[in-house]
Amino acid sequence: MIRMDRLKTIIIIILAGVFLAGCVDNNEKPPDNTAQPLSGTVKADGSSTVFPISEAVAEEFQKLHPNVRVTVGISGTGGGFKKFCTGETDINDASRAIKDSEKELCAKNGITYEEFAVAFDGLSVMVNPQNDWVDSLTVAELKKIWEPNSTVKTWKDVRPNFPNEKIILVGADTDSGTFDYFTETIVGKEKSSRSDYTASADDNVLVQAIAGEKYALGYFGYAYYVENPGKLKLVAIDSGKGQVLPSEQTINDGTYKPLSRPLLIYVNKESMKRPEIKEFVKYYFTAGKELVSQVGYVKMPDTVYEEALSRLE
Repeated sequence: MIRMDRLKTIIIIILAGVFLAGCVDNNEKPPDNTAQPLSGTVKADGSSTVFPISEAVAEEFQKLHPNVRVTVGISGTGGGFKKFCTGETDINDASRAIKDSEKELCAKNGITYEEFAVAFDGLSVMVNPQNDWVDSLTVAELKKIWEPNSTVKTWKDVRPNFPNEKIILVGADTDSGTFDYFTETIVGKEKSSRSDYTASADDNVLVQAIAGEKYALGYFGYAYYVENPGKLKLVAIDSGKGQVLPSEQTINDGTYKPLSRPLLIYVNKESMKRPEIKEFVKYYFTAGKELVSQVGYVKMPDTVYEEALSRLE
């Protein structure tokens, strides 16, 4: 038999426990530690010029979210839009704005998208470091070299005091936004170019082609010069107001003319409904923007990134 005083003590202890449990339940619930980590896939493709930025952003993002797989391809701006506008990818890197024909393809396939500016680039003309006769070229000379049916075969055809050696040309392939931009800006008509040159959508291939040939001349994004300064020599461009080399300052202040341009990404709106896509794009415009200068490009003003974030929300 339980003594009465001991029974009272047990009842008091039980009631106190119930009371305390009720207080915890009603006023201070324990933290929820069951939230799932971010997972899924992000598929990006497109411009080889924008590639270094997206690749750097992807690497840092995956350190924070190891369960998210981010792939970044290099199909060129045009090749990337072919995939993007058929729903194969979530993001297209672009070194030019989307064309009307690409808009129509997206509309045909029910693809809606947002366009975001991510950085400035100075499309740069390069020669081999052994080249000791070229420091600058005029826009007119570049047009003479690259226009269709060009009669330029040797360096001497560009200027009489240049060597009588065959000029070896390398540049972006026809699916590249860099090709579109260069031909429109220099030649005067998009996709209007001589065809007897080494073409590639991969700027690293162009770097090696120039680095390995004394008489080579080519063009591609400024970031690839920054990554390979010992292998390449920059050529200053004279648009009529003096010779200007591409640099972070001249690209940013617009004095490097006419080859400064914005770099873009296009994001599928349907894809942005997935949390891993939305978080990746948000990261692009927050911590990711600090990577722009690290890979050789020029940051946009902070207001541009802030506006992009407000559109995401």
